[in-house]
Amino acid sequence: MLEHRVMPILTIKNNGLYRTVKYRKPKYIGDPINAVKIFNDKEVDELILLDISEDRKWDNEKVKYYREISEEAFMPLCFGGRISRIDHAKRIFDSGFEKVSLNSSAVENPQLISEIANHYGVQSVVVSIDININIFGSARVYTDLGRKRTHLRAIDFAKQAESMGAGELLVTSIQNDGCMCGYNLETIKQVSESVKIPVIANGGAGSFEDLLDGIKKGKAHSVAAGSYFVLNGPHRAVLISCLSSTEVMKITEI
Repeated sequence: MLEHRVMPILTIKNNGLYRTVKYRKPKYIGDPINAVKIFNDKEVDELILLDISEDRKWDNEKVKYYREISEEAFMPLCFGGRISRIDHAKRIFDSGFEKVSLNSSAVENPQLISEIANHYGVQSVVVSIDININIFGSARVYTDLGRKRTHLRAIDFAKQAESMGAGELLVTSIQNDGCMCGYNLETIKQVSESVKIPVIANGGAGSFEDLLDGIKKGKAHSVAAGSYFVLNGPHRAVLISCLSSTEVMKITEI
């Protein structure tokens, strides 16, 4: 069994580092490359970069910038954003990333999961599942940066993604995103218990206890967070931080 991991998430937009609340009102907080350098020094397990830029074009300048980020990173990197074809994934892997995260494209074209997994290995494919809870208490899958509701139940889509070749699932609560109020533990647990591949809890972590709960109560294999690692205090001041060695030990020993 692999050790539990703790992964900061860097949300980038137009080459800047941003944070959102419930996927809305992106707020600029700094330079992604500087953040990567700080996380290098703190020796984090893995970094997840999610590009939420409205521009959906794949051009050489974009890819060049992704390469610049990867060249500064001394830890494994996962990239998500606008990957809708296998050649997009190839350009990301060629830029130095170890994994790609598929979101909207995994719903619209599930076969893409298999294509990338068959070519690069299942360990290289993360399917990102953005969820909201409807009025009936059911976790439904959303795409297009949380703007498009689908008919898919989170558990059903998790099973489908696993069957198509996903190596991991990143499950994010849109309603909890940026609120630092804790994970949606019930949904995380339901998804974790419905598949055999690792599930990464995301969306809502605001304390070390939340991270622990994601693994203990949510049954997630690993935990991720955005705001918790880049914002601090009631005024949400920008402060890049990470876990202490003692906290890391507590996570890995669960």
